[in-house]
Amino acid sequence: MEDWEPMSPMTLSDDQLEFRQALRQFCDDKIAPRAAEVDRSGGFPWDSYRDCVAMGLTGLGLPEEYGGAGADHVTQAIMVEEVARACGSTSLAMLISKLGMIPVMLWGSDELKKRYLPRVASGDAQASYCLSEADAGSDVASMRTRAVRDGDYYIITGTKYWITNAGVSDTYTVFAKTDPGSGHRGISTFVVEAGWGVKVAKLEDKLGMRGSPTGEVVFDEVRVPASNRIGDEGQGFYMAMATLDRSRPTIGAQALGLAQGALDCATGYMKERTQFGRPIAEFQGLQFMLADMATRVEAARALVHKACAVIDTGDPRGELTLLGAMAKSFASDVAMSVAVDAVQLLGGYGYTKDFPAERYLRDAKVTQIYEGTNQIQRVVISKRLLG
Repeated sequence: MEDWEPMSPMTLSDDQLEFRQALRQFCDDKIAPRAAEVDRSGGFPWDSYRDCVAMGLTGLGLPEEYGGAGADHVTQAIMVEEVARACGSTSLAMLISKLGMIPVMLWGSDELKKRYLPRVASGDAQASYCLSEADAGSDVASMRTRAVRDGDYYIITGTKYWITNAGVSDTYTVFAKTDPGSGHRGISTFVVEAGWGVKVAKLEDKLGMRGSPTGEVVFDEVRVPASNRIGDEGQGFYMAMATLDRSRPTIGAQALGLAQGALDCATGYMKERTQFGRPIAEFQGLQFMLADMATRVEAARALVHKACAVIDTGDPRGELTLLGAMAKSFASDVAMSVAVDAVQLLGGYGYTKDFPAERYLRDAKVTQIYEGTNQIQRVVISKRLLG
């Protein structure tokens, strides 16, 4: 990456701006009013999910030939940001099935694409991505889940941890060792249907994103047709890393939406709250806090959109891994810092559930953790820069 140079600046098209405006109105009307109850109950946001399906959001990033809209990644980022601004849990429901289907889209057989992509695009099915294990988070190569060939089937045995949409998803994209002695080169990828014996042993009681189930998924000698293997044996590690390169910018977009929501909450409160006989928006110290928050949000948005634009251009200069790591880590750090400042600007009210600031704070934290911790992203960035 020593010859890496910045890409030219990009701006949104008129269609993308209109899409953002329409989607923001939809989210304000349909998604935001339910967000507090979704968070309180901890149940999957089915009503919001169905409204998103009716809006065509589940198929936004899937190919047109399989029932999707075939939207570019910048437009997908706009969607994720706007939904996250209204409800983090619902935005995760919009993200996770696309994540589970990226390996199918990029490396799956025509049969797999025809069988699963239309169902996910229509919202009739949801997907999960099963990579992490108890002792194999950032260290993917140390996974213990096994897939043993048995004629026309594979027998998959193992446990995956921190699986988003556990118990809700209809399919699970599973990474397992087909050649345990070959390290990361021995990992392969499979589409496993929930009805084939997939079990959810535990659902986590989480700090944030409480309307999105996260669980421990168990595969106890689950028989999977060999035709449900994605690509060739041994390609799983490459698929996992390439998939995350493409999904990390949209995690950045999710973080961006949370940051924007926290910023909007703080801005509105400052205009209404009075102290010493005048709105607190007139106090310069608080104005400076708000100015810094807004600046960080705009910087994060530019980086997220740039990373997404690189995906749309086919990554001709090989900069996606670098930009994806930058976008995800920077935007999620911004989300956390902006949410903390929003709580501070609301004072005592920021610490209560009467306002959404504390929910944005709790939801933002996990964006610094999943799809590769921000510490790992800094390792990725520095290695790219140093060659």
